[in-house]
Amino acid sequence: MTLYYFTKRLHLSETKEAIVQNLFWAVLGKVVTLISGLLVGIIIARYLGPKQYGLMNYVISYVFLFQTFALFGLNAIEIREEARGVEPYQKIIGTAFGLKMILAVVFILLTIITSYFMDADFYTTSLITIYSLTIVLNTFNVIRNYFTAIVQNEYVVKSEIGRTIFCILIKLVLLWLHASLTVFMIAYMLDTALLASGYIMAYRYKIGSIRRWTFDKKYAIFLMKESFPLLLTSAAVIVYQRIDQVMIGQMINKESVGYFSVASRFVEVLIYIPMMLSQTITPVLVKAREHSIDEYIIKAQQFMNLSVWLSLLASGFLSCISYWLIKYTFGSAYMPAVIVLQIMAFKTASVALSNTAGAMLVTEGLQRYAIFRDGLGCIACIALNYILLPRYGIVAAAVVAIASTVTAGYLADALIPAYRHLFIRQTKALLLGWKDITCIYQLIKR
Repeated sequence: MTLYYFTKRLHLSETKEAIVQNLFWAVLGKVVTLISGLLVGIIIARYLGPKQYGLMNYVISYVFLFQTFALFGLNAIEIREEARGVEPYQKIIGTAFGLKMILAVVFILLTIITSYFMDADFYTTSLITIYSLTIVLNTFNVIRNYFTAIVQNEYVVKSEIGRTIFCILIKLVLLWLHASLTVFMIAYMLDTALLASGYIMAYRYKIGSIRRWTFDKKYAIFLMKESFPLLLTSAAVIVYQRIDQVMIGQMINKESVGYFSVASRFVEVLIYIPMMLSQTITPVLVKAREHSIDEYIIKAQQFMNLSVWLSLLASGFLSCISYWLIKYTFGSAYMPAVIVLQIMAFKTASVALSNTAGAMLVTEGLQRYAIFRDGLGCIACIALNYILLPRYGIVAAAVVAIASTVTAGYLADALIPAYRHLFIRQTKALLLGWKDITCIYQLIKR
């Protein structure tokens, strides 16, 4: 009732009211998931200690790299096509699901094989094998993408919140039973299974049976052609956002991964805000551009201004309270993570700058050039980490995390002719975007 009353007080149109409500549910769902995950992560980190907690996060990051390739960049294209409504949604969902399932099986095998050769430790490879099953289970994200496209996140968010509460209880029981790291990795894998089940239940309740999904070979080729540039882009993005923990584990030790992961935990909570805004605003920008180019340009700039400057303010606040956050949450055993968090906090702002431009290039159909953009960030990340990690440790990894994001999401736009207009918009956002923070209410009403 409170949300309904709030939106009515704004006197919004039916479309804008749906957008605000959708944004609310998207934020609520992810905030609940991230904060609860953070709180449980604190307890688990204290229980496992830096070394085992570092190993756990090394495994998760390693599998996540392959998960990106299994998604094939289909998420953004799927949402775009469903928002347009040109093809039947059963055809879009079914074809995307079929492609992701095939790719998931392939990349599970590659995950296990590469781990066997990279890690002489059989135990680490075993944990990676267990957690790699999440690659298959994540294919059901096609349902979430559909609800995002039709601006009805409420239904999947409720299932996500239910899953989160249930999984927290399971982990608390495991802590009480003094379970091993292996059991915790199985529990994390089962989290994804429960989430997939929740998506299916939400879809059946609101839309219908998943048996009506259809796979179309010709349409599959179309989706793959459209998403392939985004696959390369996503791979590059994930490499320079996740490879740091893998490189730390390989070049330093798993304990250092634990310290770096602690800092990343807090940053991930903030980073979701610009990421969620990008996903939610994409259908809005698509429709605005089809209606009027001028209207699209205005809305896109306002979206970028707010995203960047709200993220900058949040980054500064997080950096200032880093010492107390680490000390009173993860504990004195993780104090080496303080300096990392003080630096890494500003990654949120750099991600906001990059992701807002990313939403625009997808809307404008310019994703085929994105590989050059994110390729530069990937090269910068790997090269800088390779040079600086042995000398400066995880502090260098924190600096590189920001530098690589800025390289890919801002500096590269100045070098690529097709993206130069994005660079101009980003520069305007950095220099003048703060003005829009003072009139958020008026922007919502517009």
